[in-house]
Amino acid sequence: MAEVINLNKARKRKARQDAATQAAENRVRFGRSKEQRQRDAALTEEARRRLDALQREEPREDRAED
Repeated sequence: MAEVINLNKARKRKARQDAATQAAENRVRFGRSKEQRQRDAALTEEARRRLDALQREEPREDRAED
């Protein structure tokens, strides 16, 4: 005699397995290592500091009176 299974549970189990497989593929395809994220953050911070250093200050109104 065949084993009785709950079709709802079987369908949900299959969906979880498919989702886990898709997640693993996405991690490989789109994931970035910690080193890559840190390098990008450092480059962004350096560019921001360089831009801030090159900005000219707005003339202050109290200096104009002197």
